Amino acid sequence: MPEPETHVRPARPLTTLRTFTSLSPLLRLLVLTQFAFNIGFFAVLPFLAAHLGTAIGMAGWLVGLVLGLRTFSQQGLFVVGGALADRYGVRPVVLAGCVLRIAGFAWLGYAQATWAVIGAVLLIGFAAALFSPAVESEVARQAVCREEAGEGPRTHVLALFTVAGQAGAFIGPFIGALLLGVDFRTVCLAGAAVFVLVLAGHVWLLPQRIPGRARIRTGGGLRRLTRNRRFLALCCAYGAYLLAYNQLYQLLPVEVERATGSQAPLAWLFALSSLLVVTAQLPVTRWAGNRLDLRRSMVTGLLLISAGFAVVAAARPAAWTGTAGLLPVAGYVVLLTLGQMLVAPAARAWVPDLAEPDRLGLYTGALSSISGLIVLLGSATTGTLLDTNVPPAVPWLLLAALTAAATALLPQPPPARTGAQPRP
Repeated sequence: MPEPETHVRPARPLTTLRTFTSLSPLLRLLVLTQFAFNIGFFAVLPFLAAHLGTAIGMAGWLVGLVLGLRTFSQQGLFVVGGALADRYGVRPVVLAGCVLRIAGFAWLGYAQATWAVIGAVLLIGFAAALFSPAVESEVARQAVCREEAGEGPRTHVLALFTVAGQAGAFIGPFIGALLLGVDFRTVCLAGAAVFVLVLAGHVWLLPQRIPGRARIRTGGGLRRLTRNRRFLALCCAYGAYLLAYNQLYQLLPVEVERATGSQAPLAWLFALSSLLVVTAQLPVTRWAGNRLDLRRSMVTGLLLISAGFAVVAAARPAAWTGTAGLLPVAGYVVLLTLGQMLVAPAARAWVPDLAEPDRLGLYTGALSSISGLIVLLGSATTGTLLDTNVPPAVPWLLLAALTAAATALLPQPPPARTGAQPRP
């Protein structure tokens, strides 16, 4: 019986380099863009909570609120950036976002008052709300075009995009940890410097007009989006994942500080997560693509993340310290990362199937906006729990239950796509 998927080459292993070199010049630029974005971002963010709590002296609930505002101003306003990218194109939106990110990091480095810190993190978040949906929606659009041309499943491109981001997230914390020996201001200014380089590169390399991308000049897209129940269900499930991922910056630092008396192990835990994604994302994506549809991939990923929270909740009553105290959180990081490798590419690959073809930027942005609102509410609640007298395992247990429950929200999968199903 002849093979129905002639473009799949099982004898050639999926590697990062082979996938990257097979991309168009535009896709290669966008993948490298994600890499650079995350170097600058993760040089700063992992150390923000400790800076707010110690150097600024904020209460736990206020730290949680600031972190939630940062996420909401980014994820929550993605819908604005996505709509602007549909209306004006990728280049102006990306460049504007880079300028705002530079200003936000510089401001954060000098901010001392609560209002100034909040203003800086809102600016930092809104900057990403401009450039990230523009880049992500164009990557998704190009990945679909590539799939329709028989050049491989879209999930491979989106997985490579994730790998590039995690490679940047791997390098960024080490840069931040090194510069933190000077002070937090130096860390922020270094993050700003990275975005200065990104801005200069995109002024030079990013095309003025991208072939095949039509600019939208009529309204009504948001109204139709709010009636798309399957898409909204996906957004809610993805929001539970994003809230879980945000605990790398809220619950994890608190537990690391308790176990070791220092924030230093954070850099190694972030490095562990990033290294797992860089080395295993593409093989995991290929394995999932050959065995799971998009819904099953997300269900499996969410259950792995839930298990990660459960591991820490089970170990927390023992109150281990030192190396033993780091083992449960290391297990959490590994399970969270494995879940992320299944959830993130599947969710992004699902959006084009649920979106209007000429509104992909809007839908890509809305996915993150609705998720950002969930993170805002969930982060403030988690911070409040940390300030109360509830048993220390409770926040971890609640997040384990919430992430597992999110699997019930997922809609039914889209129709089967060539190249993404098991081979007979």
